Amino acid sequence: MSSEAWRQERFNALANAYGTDLYRYALWMCANDALAKDLVQETWLRAWKALDRLNSDAAGKSWLITILRREFARTFERKVPKFADVNTIEVREDSQSEPDDRVEIQLLRRNIQKLPPRYREPLLLQVVMGYSCDEIAQQLAISKSAVMTQLFRAREQLIQRLQQDGVTGNV
Repeated sequence: MSSEAWRQERFNALANAYGTDLYRYALWMCANDALAKDLVQETWLRAWKALDRLNSDAAGKSWLITILRREFARTFERKVPKFADVNTIEVREDSQSEPDDRVEIQLLRRNIQKLPPRYREPLLLQVVMGYSCDEIAQQLAISKSAVMTQLFRAREQLIQRLQQDGVTGNV
């Protein structure tokens, strides 16, 4: 197999494995469908250009998330985009949920978006991307204990916000 064919196969494997996760994470970060799609496209473009620098396919997910996070940061360096209200964005869930569940999901999304970024980002990395505390620490370049503290505080703030909205239960 030629090196170009191998490169294309490697890239396709990454895209198939992590494309949905990247989009979902981007949407949670920016709460804007169009911007999330743009971020993912820019991530794929940068990943293609730097594919030779990916040392291990096992590190592909973290590598792509790092690129996506940097692209999101670059968005604010260039210009401040207009964001849609998170309540107007409909993200299709894998399974059809009941109307009461949809209301709770919307409340949860709205309240997660209100969290300060230092708490929101580790929470999204854990809940949306399924990262462990060690992986989050590596991704954010902070200690594991800082991640655990930020996750604890994020959950506490989220619980308080949800209780103010009249939602009870576990977060």
